[in-house]
Amino acid sequence: MVSQSEGSAEGVRLQKVLANAGVASRRVSENLIAEGRVRVNGTVVTELGSRIDPEVDLVDVDGQAVQLDVSKRYVMLNKPRGVMSTMKDEQGRPDLREFTREFDERIYNVGRLDGDTSGLLVLTNDGELANVLAHPRFGVTKVYIAKVKGEVRGSTVQELVRGIELEDGPIAADKARILDVSRGTSLVELTLHSGRNRIVRRMMAKVGHPVVELVRRQFGPLHLGPLRTGEMRELSKDERGALLTLAREAEAEK
Repeated sequence: MVSQSEGSAEGVRLQKVLANAGVASRRVSENLIAEGRVRVNGTVVTELGSRIDPEVDLVDVDGQAVQLDVSKRYVMLNKPRGVMSTMKDEQGRPDLREFTREFDERIYNVGRLDGDTSGLLVLTNDGELANVLAHPRFGVTKVYIAKVKGEVRGSTVQELVRGIELEDGPIAADKARILDVSRGTSLVELTLHSGRNRIVRRMMAKVGHPVVELVRRQFGPLHLGPLRTGEMRELSKDERGALLTLAREAEAEK
């Protein structure tokens, strides 16, 4: 339902909220509303005079969540090897503070990559989103590229997908495929929704192919793309929307 501010002098007009959020100009936002493409709290709103409370109401356009709280920051980092996924490493090793000093807000990592693993790490000051994305219950998909020792065969890939037994229980890859085999090493792409510690390394060691290098290329709807090691960037409007949509769907399933 639309918040109680609708139809009163309180709240902000929906088309203005959409324009302020960068969805589209106010004129185009009015068209989106009139076409029934905008929902507030799950209900389609077509009245151009509708008012909402941006701090309370949830808005989506064409099924994708819209970020209304502009105080929230969402950043992608291509974490280098040797950097610990923490804001303060107790052993004095390099940590994420060197990447967050430029931000006025205090942003934190969503989940972890072990020190020897590079790749996509999300940093945000949105605690609710971080909790959903990092919680194993919601099984957000991650895609890894592993350079491993030995020549991986198709039968090994099938074994990874069927499932193997580790010391902390069974595990199976959602998907697995061989990307390259050369000079005694192989490149393997693994898709997992597990958040267990060092899971890719343990899986590959179990099937006889210890990891030499490991990078996370994808986290949920986010792709690392051409972002270089050690570089970071703000998420785009569409990427933020995709993350927020994922989080809202997960919350709705509780």
